[in-house]
Amino acid sequence: QLEFITPFQLYFNPDLIFRKFQIWRLITNFLFFGPLGFSFFFNMIFLYRYCRMLEEGSFRGRTADFVFMFLFGGFLMTLFGLFASLFFLGQAFTIMLVYVWSRRNPYIRMNFFGLLNFQAPFLPWVLMGFSLLLGNSIIIDLLGIAVGHIYYFLEDVFPNQPGGKKLLLTPGFLKMVFDTPEEDPNYNPLPEEHPENRPRDQDQNQQQQPQ
Repeated sequence: QLEFITPFQLYFNPDLIFRKFQIWRLITNFLFFGPLGFSFFFNMIFLYRYCRMLEEGSFRGRTADFVFMFLFGGFLMTLFGLFASLFFLGQAFTIMLVYVWSRRNPYIRMNFFGLLNFQAPFLPWVLMGFSLLLGNSIIIDLLGIAVGHIYYFLEDVFPNQPGGKKLLLTPGFLKMVFDTPEEDPNYNPLPEEHPENRPRDQDQNQQQQPQ
């Protein structure tokens, strides 16, 4: 917005990425949501809201899995972007988060601007219809829905099918970086670490003295 950089330095361009080694475009194309306006704030609100609800809900205590979902979704969107000539994928990423949240919370009732009442799984489609009414292309929304569905199917549906198994395994290095280490059940604390052997402060001693 301050024109220090332009969208032309951020957009997804495979030729510049692979021939000019402008690798940053793999990330920056997810970070641009257009000029300040209704669409920009609309995307920011939904990105913040549903990213937070996922992090505090189904991904609570599983930060590495949450980051892996980001990487998996971004990778698939980048692959599709190679063939669909898409320049910015941030809105598709937002729709992916909305889709995953909506499928994991199927019984929540939603209200869209006081006009529509529907169950949560219909939210991505309502947003796509709203985008169509604004005159925007729905290809980005369809891409977000498709990637969100692929993740949801591989993570939540297929492992629970007969003969199914978990295919999306979070790499160990992500767990090492983002997740707190589990306590070793075989750890034997030193004698001075036992609660009964810790020194008590003077106030506790005074409270234990008979009145």
